Parts: sequence; structure tokens; C-alpha cells
Amino acid sequence: MAEMTKDARYLISPDDVYLMGKGEWYRSYDKLGAHPATQDGEDGYNFAVWAPGVTSVRLVGEFNGWDENADYLFETETGGIWCGFVPGVHADECYKYAIEPTPGAELIYKADPYAFHAQCPPDTASVTTDIRHYEWGDNAWMLERNKRKMLKSPLNIFEVHLGSWKRHDDGLNGNGTEPPAGERAGGSYLTYDELSVELVDYVKKMGYTHIELLPIMEHPFDGSWGYQITGYYAPTSRYGSPKEFMHFVDTCHEAGIGVILDWVPGGFCKDAHGLGNFTGRKLYEEKEHPNWGTYKFNLGKGEVRTFLISNALYWIDQYHADGLRMDGVSSMLYLNFGIDDPSQKRFNSKGTEEDLDASDFIRRTNSTVERYHPDVMMIAEESTAWPLVTYPPEVGGLGFNFKWDMGWMNDTLHYCQTDFPWRPGNHKLLTFSIMYAFNENFILPLSHDEVVHGKCSLIGRMPGDYWRQFAGMRALAFYQMTHPGGKLNFMGNEIAQWIEWREYEGIQYFMAEEYEAHHDQQVFIAALNKLYEEEPALWQLGYDSAGFEWIDADNAKQSLISFVRKGDDPKDDLAIVINFDVAAHENYRVGIPAPGIWKEIFTSDEKEFGGTGIANVGDIKSEDVPWNGRENSVVLRIPALGGIVLKRVGDLPKPKPAAKPRTRKATSKTSAKAAPAKAAEAAAEKPAPKKAPAKKEAPKKASAKAAPAEKAAEPQTPATPKKRTTRSSKR
Repeated sequence: MAEMTKDARYLISPDDVYLMGKGEWYRSYDKLGAHPATQDGEDGYNFAVWAPGVTSVRLVGEFNGWDENADYLFETETGGIWCGFVPGVHADECYKYAIEPTPGAELIYKADPYAFHAQCPPDTASVTTDIRHYEWGDNAWMLERNKRKMLKSPLNIFEVHLGSWKRHDDGLNGNGTEPPAGERAGGSYLTYDELSVELVDYVKKMGYTHIELLPIMEHPFDGSWGYQITGYYAPTSRYGSPKEFMHFVDTCHEAGIGVILDWVPGGFCKDAHGLGNFTGRKLYEEKEHPNWGTYKFNLGKGEVRTFLISNALYWIDQYHADGLRMDGVSSMLYLNFGIDDPSQKRFNSKGTEEDLDASDFIRRTNSTVERYHPDVMMIAEESTAWPLVTYPPEVGGLGFNFKWDMGWMNDTLHYCQTDFPWRPGNHKLLTFSIMYAFNENFILPLSHDEVVHGKCSLIGRMPGDYWRQFAGMRALAFYQMTHPGGKLNFMGNEIAQWIEWREYEGIQYFMAEEYEAHHDQQVFIAALNKLYEEEPALWQLGYDSAGFEWIDADNAKQSLISFVRKGDDPKDDLAIVINFDVAAHENYRVGIPAPGIWKEIFTSDEKEFGGTGIANVGDIKSEDVPWNGRENSVVLRIPALGGIVLKRVGDLPKPKPAAKPRTRKATSKTSAKAAPAKAAEAAAEKPAPKKAPAKKEAPKKASAKAAPAEKAAEPQTPATPKKRTTRSSKR
């Protein structure tokens, strides 16, 4: 056994143990895990792990030949934390803890719960590393983030799985190994450094404000997409080292892009080297999740709360994360989530099904992040009607800043996959979301969950021929971008990828290179993102009912909706019209919020987007014709399966005053009384005017109350994809 100083056990102070037991040791990662240190002039590493009630904990690794008798750790007097300094340990050496549950029992080999680095799966050891001293270059971003008003800023998120956004075309598996005979590989992973260039450039070019990453914490199974974690403190080594991930975040910030991380405090996987049965019995877990084959954290235990709240702060402190999206909140909040058998149901002390420990943990986590980092977003993936999710804990809320609007996503996608003749009967699926849109601070997601497990890709859900499917995708994205709330779009949606997302291969971006329709969809999304960021009315009051007014919510027959989006300044107000039907309309009258000259500043039907080119060109002057309950209205051209944005650009010209008749002024030589007589004489001397020819009858003006729309011919479009020759020919 290596010689350790007696001081080693006092790496952990009594105060640390006390706070850990209360669930309030929020920087526990500063001492737990493996940290480079020097004692008595020797360099090495301090190690510390929470493993109460066991006989011994030994450290095994490359530095001691994996000898289970070489390095025993010491236990603190209370709290069950085992720690020690091992000289001669260097960075990038593999290690595990060998835990002896009872005297003479078989040893259990576990990865370090607080490891900052880990081996690339399928290998399972923790790896020593030094994450200190990275030189961040994002000071300007961090200062700006601190001044940013979260609910008054644009929020347009590109959701990404780093392992399958793109891959190398090298015929290898993700980790660079050869595939078994007869199996196809999706290509090796891009590294954090490569993603720092390629992904960051792409997101900036497309105009998103943030990237949201599916969990990048270490996980053993690619098919879990990162949601079944073993290393909560270690960025996955699939793509590189911890400092390389820091560089990725740093590069995002330098490009003006925020980084949101998916975070999974609801449960963890059962893999033998992970947190499950850590000491030979339950330690971190409370019970098994009934649906997901994972363990649920015991959120009533102080040490577990310390582990998780520290983890949230760790990603914000050490990796400069701009937000955390808490996954599976509904599964945490309800004791009987996923349980159908009445005999297995549980109830709390109040006789209800809420998990009081979980809701308390969530409030504590959000309050702690708010205390230390008030400029960091906390986002809930919560799919039930739990009240006050984005309200402060002091008024009974859960304390999140934002909540995913799963209702909007489900209703809107259900409507968009309805065939056109039946859409009028489902019209309320489009409009119902406004009934509750301002009850919480919502983000509208079109997420990865909607393009997997047989649900089809988004474009695969659209009815109709090839042209109508792409037009339907444009209408869906246009509605998302103009609806109140933040936005989230999963990779691949922006090019209308036909196949479902598959985590073992990259998004089919070659489609946008080879086929016009996919290229045009990508151009459209970039233009739509630009419109969103440039128009304050689309985000300044995105979480306030004062920022939205219906113009017409009830035109189910024509599958049309129209509304106003407002900013802080009335000059920024926008009028939005969206047509979800296959018929275009000429002379369609719409009420507007104010008289004046309006311009169409955006249409989803531009030819460069794959549309037919129907547009409202030039000035659109309002008329004093009451319509849609408003005093003024305009007449528009409305494209099929498309939307338009109008903006007021000026006042109507004031009518010129009528000219006064000109009269000759009387002179002193001529009496004023004689003027009428002389005028009469002059008139008598003039020849009689010629009789004007009879005027033709003018065509009758259309009544303002005539039918508001005239159906135009539907666009004639190809039934099959048109292959692009070269990109330059399209442009």
C-alpha cells in the first residue's frame, strides 16, 4: 500500500460533510473526484469519493498497475467520504474505485462519479485530467450576457446531436473502428475542434441565436442519444478532451452564439461501472423508472441533491454554458409517472401523486442557479399541466425561465399532417395555443423527439404532392417563427430531410447540394431566421399578451389565420397572414391595426424559396373599409400554403384642399356694382360650348362586403424531385 499522509483524510472538512448532507455543498466538485495536487514536494492527485457504509475503498489504475492492494483511501470521521493523495499520478491516466462492500466481499469496480474525463466507450474507466488554466476568449460575450434582458431578446435555437450532425466519409464507425463484416458504418465522429469550425460557421450562417446540445455528458450507449449517463461531470470523449469542448463553447461565444446543454437529473443508466448500486446497494437511486429501464435519483437525499445541483453549476462555471434544459421534468414531478397498475401507485403525505422531494429539488436547483448566475437560462421539458412552471419559487412556482410548449408542437403537427379537405374541421388546433400562450414563458419546439421512432420526418407528415409538401414545411416554419414564444428547430428540419433522424449517421446535407427543393428550403429558413432577429415585434413582447392580437382567428373554411405582433414601439408592429390551404387568393381583404401605407416585407412564396412568386409589390394603402372588426383594411394577394408579413411604413397622403374660384379685382375706374353686368355681357359674346359626347357607364365597383377571397388556380408543380445541376444556376 502506498504511503499517504494523515492530512489526506482532511481534504474534506467537517463543514463540507455537513453541507453535503444538507444538499447544499454547491461546489462539491472542487474536492470530490480527482484533482492535481502537490504534497511534501511531490506531484500527484487527490482523490475523493462518497461511499458510506463500506469496508474499504481502494484506488486502482494505470499508475499502480491496477493493483487493488496498492492504494487504500481513508474515510472521513463522518459522512462516508473516502479520500487520499497518491503521488506520481499524471494527467490522462485511467483509474477506478475498487469498493469492498462488506469484509471479504467481492470488490465492486466503479468509475468516479465526479470524474472530469472518461475513456471513450465501450471502455469504462475514468481518466485523470486538469481542467484548470484554459484561457477563455469570451469576455465580451459574458459581459453582454450579463446585461441581456432574457425575456426581451431573440431566442432561436438549433438543436444538435454532435455525433450525427455530420460525420467523416471514411467508412468507419463513430469511434474510428472498422465495422464488422457486412455492416455499414456511418463515418467517424467530427471532433470538438472540427465542430468549432464547421458547426459554428453553419449555425452563424443560418442565423440561429443558440445551439442546444443533446447531452454531451459521458454515456455508454450511442442509442440513448446521451440521455442515459454514467459520467455527469465529463464531456464525452467521443469528440475530444474537456479543454477541446471548452474551446468549442468559446468559439460559439466568439461567433455570437449561445450554448444550451440538455441536462438529465431525472435518472441514470444501470451500467455496472456507473452510479447504480454504487456500494453494493442503492446509494444514488431510489427506484427503477417504469418506462425507460433506468434508475431514478433519490432526490430526498441531501448528498444526491449536492451531486446534482453542483453538477448544474459545474457546467455553467467551468464550461460557460448559457442555459440548461432539464430533461424529463414530468417524470420527476409525479410519483406514478408511467405506472398504470393501480396496485403499484404511490401517494405522498398529502394523499396526492406529486413527488414533493422532486419538486423541492427542482425549486432548489433553479433558485441556486438564479442566485449565482441570474443570466443563465433554465428550461423545462415538461409535458403536463403542472402550474407555474416558469414562476418564482416564492410564489409557488418551479423557478424555470422557460418551458417547452409541447401542446403547441403536438397540435400544430397534428393539424399540418391533416389532409386539406379536412383541415377546416381541425382549425382550432391552430388557434388553441394562444388561449394559454402567455400563462408560461414558452419555447416552441420542433425537436428530435418528433422525427424518430416511426413518427416520420416533418416533411414526411405533410399531405399532398411534392410541391405541397415543401410548401407545407414553409408554412409550418413560418407559423412557428411568427407565433409568440422562443423557437427551437432540430437539425435536418431546415433542409426538409425525408428520412427520420438516425444517430449513427450524419444529416443528409448533400440533399441541399443536389436538389433544388431542399436547397430552397435551407435558403428559406436562413431568411426566416434573419427576419425574426431583425424584427423586434417578433420577440420583444414574445411572453406578454400585449404583444399579440388576433385579426381573424376563425376563418376555418379557407384555413386562414391572421394576427398582429407588437413590439415596444408601435412603429415595429407587424400584420401576419398565413394560408394553410392549397388555394391562393386574389383581392383578399384583411383588417389592419392602423391606417397608413403598408409594405410586404416577407413572403414564404418567394421563387427563391421554392414558391410560386405571388407577392404584394409596392405600397399597400389602407382603405376606410371596416373589416375583421377594425376600421381600416387592405386588399392582398395571398399565396397557397404560405404566409406574408406586412409592416407599416408611412402615413397616407393628406388630401389637397379644394381650389378657391379666382375673381377679377374691381378697380377704381370701374364700379364694383358694374362688374356683374360686364361679366354677363362678356359671357353673351362667347360662342356656346360644344355638347360633350355621352359618357360610357363606368364598371361597377366591387362591394366591400363581397366575398373576401377569390380562388386562384393551384400551382402546377412537379410530382417528383427536380435534381439541381449546379448551385450557381439556381442563384
